[in-house]
Amino acid sequence: MAPIVTSVGAYVVLASGAQDDGGGIAVGGKVADIPPRMLAAYQRAARQVGRHVPKCRGMRWPILAGIAKVESNHASGRSVAGNGDIRPRIYGVLLNGSGAGGNTTVFPDTDGGRWDGTASGERAVGPFQFLPSTWDGVGKDAGGDGTADPHNADDAALGAAVYLCGKGHDLAKEPQLRAAIFQYNRSAEYVANVHGWIDQYTAANSPGLDNVTGDARTVIEAALAQRGVPYSWGGGTADGPSTGICCSPSGKSGARINGFDCSGLTTYAYAKAGTRLPRTAAAQAGVGQRIPASAGTRALKPGDLVFYAYAPGRDSTIYHVGIYAGSGQMVNAARPGAVVRLDAVDAMSGYAGGARLL
Repeated sequence: MAPIVTSVGAYVVLASGAQDDGGGIAVGGKVADIPPRMLAAYQRAARQVGRHVPKCRGMRWPILAGIAKVESNHASGRSVAGNGDIRPRIYGVLLNGSGAGGNTTVFPDTDGGRWDGTASGERAVGPFQFLPSTWDGVGKDAGGDGTADPHNADDAALGAAVYLCGKGHDLAKEPQLRAAIFQYNRSAEYVANVHGWIDQYTAANSPGLDNVTGDARTVIEAALAQRGVPYSWGGGTADGPSTGICCSPSGKSGARINGFDCSGLTTYAYAKAGTRLPRTAAAQAGVGQRIPASAGTRALKPGDLVFYAYAPGRDSTIYHVGIYAGSGQMVNAARPGAVVRLDAVDAMSGYAGGARLL
């Protein structure tokens, strides 16, 4: 697979010989093919990236896991220390235009061999396969040891998050997510490969419900069972998906599709617990105990409704609702062109608090 001249990392066969083993998803929301220490790095980077790119929206650990799966198979064959250091280091092929490993373009040395172990040219490094020249611009010290090291799992994951976020992408929006992946490596095949893994990891990313009982658990499980159902403007009733309109951003293209919009999904899930909701997101904000936005998202409990408004503080401007699932996540029918899925609570703009009905 040939590296792309403008790629952040070389999409080439690694010197380790690591191959995609086709590892899948275990039951119970655990990710079978990701070593726990690497998973922790992805999760940490998703939480930290807002400090470095405040305008970034929608960063989730499955996005980083999808990149790392394709680039290094999650540092397969390496040991990852408690501090995140990966040994032996992961090096791509020397990008000298020789054709080895699929490279046909010469990349002159930029780091004197500091990161890639050679001063005779460039090669991609670490679990996210950064070129040293790219790392120089996006590398971050996630662990606080004073060094931004692409061979450290935490630093590399945070650097990848910063790169994907650009100056403030909304990665909850499908076109922007695909554009960010394409920027990482300018190949449609690469985008499709990474996106497939993101989808698998997202499907595995079910919140732990061991401590959630009663009606709240019923509501969340009902909503989670609808993951993958298309967004349908005006779709969804207490009985399940129904026909609505697809798929322009304004929801008015005229095409018909069976699925849920945001308030259709909440109406359905709450009906499973015997609670009848009004049909629109703004009307649903008037039901139950209101949780003000000023209380922050930590005030939310699993099963709460989560609202978003054009003018937070004015409930008449509420445009969106989700179901809080715990661990900073919500079950979300986000927008035309998307499907019901788990998203970070901050994936939507204009957080307007929540409502507790259960």
